[in-house]
Amino acid sequence: MTDRKYNSVLVTGGAGYCGSSLVPKLLNDGYKVTVYDTLFFGEYFLPKDNANLNIIKGDIRDIKSFSNAVKGHDAVLSLACISNDASFELDEKLSTSINLDAFEPMVIAAKSAGVKRFVYASSSSVYGISDAPDVTEEHPLIPLTLYNKYKGMCEPLLNRLGASDFTVTTFRPATVCGYAPRLRLDLSVNILTNHAVTNNKITVFGGDQLRPNLNVQDYVDVCRLLLSAPHQLVHQDVFNVGYQNMSIMDIAHLVRKVVLEEFPDRPTIDIVATPTEDNRSYHINSDKIFRVLGFKPKYSIEDAIRSLCDAFRKGLITESMVNDWYYNIRTMKKLNVK
Repeated sequence: MTDRKYNSVLVTGGAGYCGSSLVPKLLNDGYKVTVYDTLFFGEYFLPKDNANLNIIKGDIRDIKSFSNAVKGHDAVLSLACISNDASFELDEKLSTSINLDAFEPMVIAAKSAGVKRFVYASSSSVYGISDAPDVTEEHPLIPLTLYNKYKGMCEPLLNRLGASDFTVTTFRPATVCGYAPRLRLDLSVNILTNHAVTNNKITVFGGDQLRPNLNVQDYVDVCRLLLSAPHQLVHQDVFNVGYQNMSIMDIAHLVRKVVLEEFPDRPTIDIVATPTEDNRSYHINSDKIFRVLGFKPKYSIEDAIRSLCDAFRKGLITESMVNDWYYNIRTMKKLNVK
């Protein structure tokens, strides 16, 4: 990991799935960290006894609150959003207000407060469907949903506001997987693993779709790297970050293999295929971030599955089918988020 460049970082969405793994690492790196988050999923899993951690319950749409919170910070990691296609369908207006309308005012507020670097988590789903053998950063953005459309629309808004003293950079992570303190069980690898462990049965929706995947530990490491990478290497640029491109069906077979290794006393695990309307399929190429910054993911899909199995074994994941906390849409519905 490159040497730390800044002292303080504000993480929007820092109490989310990726944030819950990222924040402890940033604290270990020596940063003072502010988590700015709606706290829909709580905060008890964050290292609250660390004197360098400050947690602010706030909404990125509340620009006054954000402007006050961001003062005195050197960098912003922008992770907060309504975070997948299905959640978007819950309430289009809500998603538009958070994922698009709030973005530019937030960047302007950060810049005005003297923030020196702004790192934006976009998504590799901006490519939609592509039969290109390798989807690089130059590939046209063909969004299938408002979620990936807005992710793509925020990127140029950020770049326009960049300056020699305000480094702006974007990364497009693949679908994240693996155990994190605030766990999501509504993402492909995690869904399949939960079903295998809990029900001895994996239902695959479709199966042929190619999906790039990224272990949550690699997501964390790329955030740390983009905070400290030289301005001239990352400014106003975008990086794909994915590891293994696999079909959903191949992931299901890998999950079955690993779960049976981790829990050898189990009966066999059935795999059942069923049709789906979710046809997103693309094979991303992440050579650029290795070429420019020397970043190569270290953690595989198999590592992610094993981390989930380990958490199940330790009793860290309970009532995984019925507990709304693991599922973004269910929680947002329950809270009646507006």
